Amino acid sequence: MQDPFDSPDAGFGSDLNPIPASARNWAMLCHVAGLGGYFIPIAGSIILPLVVWLLKKDEHPFIDDQGRESLNFQITLLLYWVVAGILVLLLIGILFLLLIPLYQILMIAIAAVKSRAGDRYRYPFIIRFLS
Repeated sequence: MQDPFDSPDAGFGSDLNPIPASARNWAMLCHVAGLGGYFIPIAGSIILPLVVWLLKKDEHPFIDDQGRESLNFQITLLLYWVVAGILVLLLIGILFLLLIPLYQILMIAIAAVKSRAGDRYRYPFIIRFLS
């Protein structure tokens, strides 16, 4: 399946046909919902973005794209948490347990701002499970 953003005739996100504000808002919410893990431990950071994405992905390709990216980020972070937990036995995991939340909050803030502006954001250092 071809990525709609790679097509020169995609028709959205250009000056002639900008991404609607509602699509940008929902895309931003897909990213911000990842902070739900701080309110509903473990599951919140994956379930909340998943719910937003599943409800709105068919409304606009930009929401679908950013929702997938948000889920990929949250699933990858879950794996980072597991590895850091194992590495606590070697004492280096403690540092990772402190850095992962900082990384998560910073990246979500950047992604939210970029997607609200209508920019396609890609998180660094993640595994793309959903393509």
